Amino acid sequence: MNTLNREAFEQAKLKVLLKQNDPHGFGTLQEKTVHAVMKLYYEPDEDYHEVPIEGYIADIYTGKRIIEIQNGNFNRLRPKLAAFLPLYPVTVVYPIPHYKWVIWMEEKTGELSKKHKSPVTGNVYHAFPELYRIKQFLGHPNLSFAFPLLDIDEYRLLNGWSKNRKRGSSRYDRMPLALADEIRIDCAADFLQLVPYELQEPFTVKEFAQATGIHRDLAGSTLPLLTYMQLLARAGKRGREYLYEVDDNYR
Repeated sequence: MNTLNREAFEQAKLKVLLKQNDPHGFGTLQEKTVHAVMKLYYEPDEDYHEVPIEGYIADIYTGKRIIEIQNGNFNRLRPKLAAFLPLYPVTVVYPIPHYKWVIWMEEKTGELSKKHKSPVTGNVYHAFPELYRIKQFLGHPNLSFAFPLLDIDEYRLLNGWSKNRKRGSSRYDRMPLALADEIRIDCAADFLQLVPYELQEPFTVKEFAQATGIHRDLAGSTLPLLTYMQLLARAGKRGREYLYEVDDNYR
């Protein structure tokens, strides 16, 4: 797989947009735009796309490696990973919105609102609620991950149940604008790079959240999963809070 290559990303994005006939330039393929762009970014040769393997369709099969692009709902990955991992190296690509602008669309007319920037800045820790869904596979030696951080425009339909039709609305598509960064996890131990080196051990969920600049709830999803993977270990309590430290095997 390629390392961060913004020029290749722009080429993949342009190729997808040229295939689409929608005047807004998105949403007209059978697959969503982010998925299509990421597939071309990680493998420009379309002969390697959508390959039948072991009763499933792999997004990319290069002859040596399988690459699966997953935009969410990792529950769907479990049967594929069970079939693929004993036989092939598998890289799961999970695009994460970095900076996001939301644009509302009238369902009948296609009229678009002005775009508004989301207050949330995405980072790799946002992958952990999804990673929990495949936790039984995370230590497999054939499994690796790529987490591209994308600046995106998100188009949402005004079809929700609230008065302004925004709550409960459906996402129409996401348009990738730029590749901000990419975090690679080549083996389970690489997840330890997400524990700040300067964080004094043992530490609490609150202290981890402060050190990484993430919400406490997200830190509360991250540390138990790293503990499940035996990368961290619990080290007693401080008051009512559990304490965590790097497992002795990784010191």
